[in-house]
Amino acid sequence: MAKTMDFLLPKMGESITEGTILNWLVQEGEAFEEGDILVEVGTDKVDNEVPAPAAGIMSKHLCANGDVVEIGSVIAQFEESDGSVKTVAAPKSAESNKVVKSESSVSKQPKPVKTTSKTTSVSNSYVNQDLFVSPLIDSMARKNHMSYEELARIPATGHEGRLRKSDVVNYINEGRPFQFAQAVNNEPDPTAYRIPQLKLDKGTGTIIKMDRMRSMIADHMVYSKHTSPHVTAYVEADLTDLVNWRNKNKAPFQEKYDERLTFTPLFVDAVARAIKEYPNINASVDGSNIIVKENINVGMATALPSGNLIVPVVKNADQKSLQEIAADVNRMANLARENKLGGDDIKGGTFTISNVGTFGSLMGTPIINQPEVAILATGIIKKRAEVMTKDGVDSIEIRSMMMLSLSFDHRVVDGFLGGSFLKQVALNLEAAPDKDY
Repeated sequence: MAKTMDFLLPKMGESITEGTILNWLVQEGEAFEEGDILVEVGTDKVDNEVPAPAAGIMSKHLCANGDVVEIGSVIAQFEESDGSVKTVAAPKSAESNKVVKSESSVSKQPKPVKTTSKTTSVSNSYVNQDLFVSPLIDSMARKNHMSYEELARIPATGHEGRLRKSDVVNYINEGRPFQFAQAVNNEPDPTAYRIPQLKLDKGTGTIIKMDRMRSMIADHMVYSKHTSPHVTAYVEADLTDLVNWRNKNKAPFQEKYDERLTFTPLFVDAVARAIKEYPNINASVDGSNIIVKENINVGMATALPSGNLIVPVVKNADQKSLQEIAADVNRMANLARENKLGGDDIKGGTFTISNVGTFGSLMGTPIINQPEVAILATGIIKKRAEVMTKDGVDSIEIRSMMMLSLSFDHRVVDGFLGGSFLKQVALNLEAAPDKDY
């Protein structure tokens, strides 16, 4: 006799607690084999294909495309086709068993978050004066660019007036009627910014709808510019010695370690060593607190085949040799080109490098990758004539020059720290490694 089994959303990476159902590949009533891909699930910037744990026939989808689902939730049911008894268990990690629930109700089984909601009519005068914002609600607010003023106007159904995830989801589905709420005291705030009602001529042409990743990138960039007052500093580095060293060593390096020696590992190494000298650049902001990170995890902005960008992370870059950094960089670059990066590959970054020189740009003004406080752009390495002074005598030489630009969050990074760190990166790059391979 066929056994009805629950199909659970599995753990898909460290710190990932939920996913978005993108596309069911096996419809209700269709048969499948063990290992067949049943559904595509999106988490942050990485899409995942979830395989079948056993052969069977799909009985029922419990979540629709677009639903946001907690890790470990039952998302479908199926009938095993071979008659064997198998257990499809939820992941045992504490993170994957995390369930969003109110204090007034406890569920034994994680359940998906429904995206459908009832319509709630609330006057704009409603304000939750005792608003409690959990880390989950805070994360949702940041993703949707919600102010605390707006959150305070959302009807809260949790215990003692606590705002629940379902309250925020319902509110978003209703169109965010209090999106541009002003001061709580009902008196106009003369200093508050109000979006001008401009009727701009956007022209005509082909309409291209943003894909999910592009939409997320757009939201993240707008949020970053809204959150951090950006300042950009520039410095020029003479990479002649580094270029000569790499040209001499790239073939022996690949022969010895079977790894390509591109400039990216050299950039990552130089940045990691500079962060050791100026650790306050390796931080994030939490209200009025500055969190100086214990680990130095350097992200590298990488283009995907779709044209979108993703930031894989070299973990603990300061503790790795050039060979280990090169291995990480090459592995993640190859995975990015094949759209196979995992959730752990893009998590935990504390500082980001954007190599705009790859596209021929002389320099750039990058946008900070939140919640970091600085990002470095490396320009194209270009040969040109430079005036060199040796023993008091000037001469003109052909040198390999590169522009470096550092965008930093002026709330916590001042010009001295930003400029000193940037100069140290340049000095690290100008001093080529003293070891040949």
